[in-house]
Amino acid sequence: MNFEALVIGAGPAGLGAALSLKENNINDILIIDREDSPGGILMQCIHNGFGLHRFKEELTGPEYAERDIRLAREKNIAILTRACVVDIIRGSGSFDIILLSEEKGLIHVEVKVVILAMGCRERNRGNIAIPGSRPAGILTAGFAQKMMNIFGHPPGNEIVILGSGDIGLIMARRLTLEGANVKAVIEAQPYAGGLNRNIVQCLHDFEIPLYLSHTISRISGSMRVNSVEVAPIEGGAFAGSQKRFALTCDTLLLSVGLIPENELSLRAGVALDPVTHGAIVDNDLMTSVPGIFACGNALQVHDLADNVSEEAECCGRSAAQYLAGGKAKARELPLKAGNLVRYVLPMRAEAGKETTISFRPISPAQKVILTVKTDKEELIRKKERKIFPSIMHRVRIPKIPEDAQFIEVSFASEEK
Repeated sequence: MNFEALVIGAGPAGLGAALSLKENNINDILIIDREDSPGGILMQCIHNGFGLHRFKEELTGPEYAERDIRLAREKNIAILTRACVVDIIRGSGSFDIILLSEEKGLIHVEVKVVILAMGCRERNRGNIAIPGSRPAGILTAGFAQKMMNIFGHPPGNEIVILGSGDIGLIMARRLTLEGANVKAVIEAQPYAGGLNRNIVQCLHDFEIPLYLSHTISRISGSMRVNSVEVAPIEGGAFAGSQKRFALTCDTLLLSVGLIPENELSLRAGVALDPVTHGAIVDNDLMTSVPGIFACGNALQVHDLADNVSEEAECCGRSAAQYLAGGKAKARELPLKAGNLVRYVLPMRAEAGKETTISFRPISPAQKVILTVKTDKEELIRKKERKIFPSIMHRVRIPKIPEDAQFIEVSFASEEK
């Protein structure tokens, strides 16, 4: 099989990138996904809140995904589900892709461009090393969401949630509506990890306690979890045993962060950023391997599907330009994360070109000034009333000065 472009992942990033390729006159496209149907994580997100920026209306996850799925089918973009990529082998001017399909067996595909849109995975108990026994009833929040919303199986009745990420918050509300007793949400940081609207709508509205600066110090249970020990965190360490308390439960859900799915990227020789755990990309979202691009949660963990689609559109357009013969690259310069900024994407930008940058604050702050500057001049200065690590910022730089040596993004306290 031969295609011009292979898109790995049929979620909002993969579908958005493929549609963008098609709009830019690339017709020979294959999307591959390991699930039974396209749509990605959106298919299990039956709550609303999607599409407000992109479609100017509020949609559920499946409704949002269905719009792109329908467009992809109308434009005759090939989608192969229940299949996965085994290996990406770099050739001379092309890539040899080894696919494993449930229906078709082992498939060899030759493509000129690869777009990585595999999404991300949840951190599990092994990633955070909670002491205690190893009973049943310990699940990641996303898997519990899939159990309930796709297969109709509630994970338990007495629930404790560790971590205040958006999936965990949404599951606290979902489980409560289904009759479960959500005892508490436990968060190690002194601030919540999810969007403020989810804190209000999923916890406050249902009177579910949120313990900040706390974590679970032990899990107890034989065949199934029966309780967890909750410990305050003081000065970066567990507080004394007299301050700890137990919560009885039959289920512990983990909502302790997401990691971009990039094992396949490493096999292809793509360099990864140690902060985002996604690919290191340039202004065109091309990775360190020419012809391989990345977008969506495989590149950086997003908080809005609308932003994923916007990034995917840019990625598809860049990949189409590369297939059409590319463009002469100007001098590249690095983008740096300054004060209160965790990371900046892309990591490299072209002098003299416009670019859109994405970045995340390290911690919450109020009354700060965002500055985007080069070594010689200030490009953007903007007041921000509040910033949160849960909210990703996107800023367009109209034109990067030709003589700039770097660009730094930072937050500073508002001047009196």
